[in-house]
Amino acid sequence: MIRLRVKEIAEQKGISRTRLSRLADTNYKTINAIFKNPYREVTTTTLGRLAKALGVPVTDLIEEILDEK
Repeated sequence: MIRLRVKEIAEQKGISRTRLSRLADTNYKTINAIFKNPYREVTTTTLGRLAKALGVPVTDLIEEILDEK
């Protein structure tokens, strides 16, 4: 399972949801949904915009969570 680290990285950099929305040219509702649900599916385009806005590589925004079975 893939988990998005957008919220953690934005908070580390002191970037609010509103500011991230503007920097990434992405709808605020999308940013808010990602902050509330880090397992939400997003497009590669959105990931790219978020990474650029946060000044990090796309790979920093995703984390693989291993299923414990």
